Amino acid sequence: MSGWYDLYALPVLPSWVPGAAAGVVSLHLIQKLLFPYFWADLRYLLKVLMYGLRVEMYQLQGRIVTVLDKFVKLAEKQPHKPFLIYEGKVHTYRDVDRRSNRIAQVFLQHSALKKGDTVALLMGNEPDFIHVWFGLAKLGCVVAFLNFNVRSRSLLHCVSSCKPKILVVGADLLGTLEEILSNLQKDVSVWIMSKDSAFPSVHTLLDKIEAASEDPIPVNRRSANNLKSSVLYIFTSGTTGLPKAAIISHMQVLKGAAGLWAFGASAEDIIYITLPLYHSAASLLGIGGCIELGATCVLKKKFSASQFWSDCKKYNVTVIQYIGELCRYLCSQPVKEGENDHKVRLAVGNGVRNDVWREFLDRFGAVKICEFYGATEGNICFMNHTGKIGSVGRTNFFYKLFFPFDLIKYDFQKDQPIRNTHGWCEKVKKGEAGLLISKVNAKNPFFGYAGNKRHTEKKLLCDVFKKGDIYFNTGDLMVQDHENFLYFWDRIGDTFRWKGENVATTEVSDVIVMLDFIQEANVYGVSVPDHEGKAGMASLIVKQNTSLDLEQVYKQVVTYLPSYACPLFLRVQKKMEMTGTFKQQKFQLVDEGFNPSTIADPLYFLDNSKKAYVLLTKEVHEMILSGKLKL
Repeated sequence: MSGWYDLYALPVLPSWVPGAAAGVVSLHLIQKLLFPYFWADLRYLLKVLMYGLRVEMYQLQGRIVTVLDKFVKLAEKQPHKPFLIYEGKVHTYRDVDRRSNRIAQVFLQHSALKKGDTVALLMGNEPDFIHVWFGLAKLGCVVAFLNFNVRSRSLLHCVSSCKPKILVVGADLLGTLEEILSNLQKDVSVWIMSKDSAFPSVHTLLDKIEAASEDPIPVNRRSANNLKSSVLYIFTSGTTGLPKAAIISHMQVLKGAAGLWAFGASAEDIIYITLPLYHSAASLLGIGGCIELGATCVLKKKFSASQFWSDCKKYNVTVIQYIGELCRYLCSQPVKEGENDHKVRLAVGNGVRNDVWREFLDRFGAVKICEFYGATEGNICFMNHTGKIGSVGRTNFFYKLFFPFDLIKYDFQKDQPIRNTHGWCEKVKKGEAGLLISKVNAKNPFFGYAGNKRHTEKKLLCDVFKKGDIYFNTGDLMVQDHENFLYFWDRIGDTFRWKGENVATTEVSDVIVMLDFIQEANVYGVSVPDHEGKAGMASLIVKQNTSLDLEQVYKQVVTYLPSYACPLFLRVQKKMEMTGTFKQQKFQLVDEGFNPSTIADPLYFLDNSKKAYVLLTKEVHEMILSGKLKL
């Protein structure tokens, strides 16, 4: 038998192999235990660096490749692939390229637009929004996206702040145009997306598009000399009240367009966009993201919760965009049979609450929620590439090397960062809420706002940790936990978020105090159970010897404010509390909310079904809390 064993004896492993194997297993276990997100972080960081390196290589070769350049190349490479699907009609890459050429040709022949001129665009979600945008970009123009919810005085402010040569208006927004036309600067030429015009001084565009040539515009008209040059103005609300025109560079458009790719989307994906195109999420991340991927986009005129999943099924949608409210609306819909019978695999957006996040996953199937954080004009972005519920993203040592930021202590009473005895700001500890600030440097610039240098300067913090350093003040409070996940906590200053939009309290109060019976208006946001963000509330002081006219208040706010900025609640006080620095006291009002059981002052509620402010009784309050009254 011994001969048999000698013949077939098993080879003896070297003595170091079991030790090495045990070491590898131990390292793997230690990595899983102490650094569970190491590989996910590394993959994401390498993706970000690869994209940045590619852009840098192009620049070193003397090539400035913009998102529009990429679109034109795709129109040549895949002319018959659907780019846009709108109300069932397919618009291929070639179709969109040629129609945008026609629009460019119209303005080339019928206007005196020069490279670098600004054109304001007031249109809803429709293919011609994109055609006009691309056509003007082919002429080298800066396009300003106007929020179609903004009305009257605020809209006039938006137009004047970006100093456009031309204003292009959609056919369904002629009523909004009529409100401002007589007060519009005389040097602004107005064009409407129609074949005929009831306004004598307004040009028509649709008839001229049909007669125009499809020939491409010479490339030198659109060519960019620098990725930091301006290409768009996108309006954002801030602490100053009226909307501000954030300057968007070619570099920012490229970064925004890379978002879907960074989250794992591909050319085979079909992206569903229901958010308004004037919003950077829809235009840069959505449309720009489709171009970066060479994918297809399904564009919706307006978000519809009842049609959402049937649209996804009809068009084989695989990627959706959201804001937190959108997810809540979907979860609030009655359960339908087969509602999770769809192909959606990614949902990209921001602002979804933890409970809604969980309910969304439980109800609508295996969809990866890709939450991110980023301000339109900001120079910092976070992406939750791991799917951790509630988090807006992750950071680590390497990420902070390339995108330096900090969370600093903030004084809520004085409404400013806390500085120590040496005059420097102080960082918060992990687990504590702090103001998010991002370092401004050559790689991460802040381009500011058009038309007002003071607004740009107000967003910058100087001499933060040492003499001469400059940081962008996001205005957002964040928390970083011990695993380096980041969580949005709240807004600071005179803004709050409602219906996915930033509401500037000073803009709302300015509109209310225009009423001759209002002495003072203090506007703030209050939390409403099971709703994202904060609902608007105004504390009012009525002038002596006058009375509160609720009908006039209703008429004033719906005429001059976007629907999402109209205060849902009113509180009538006899005296306005002030802070030690003579600012309106908001903190106690915010804490007290809108509960008639605990507040002695008269309270009113904006009942949209009655188109009026009605007395906020205990019964009405209970109906709001139970969700029986729609906000």
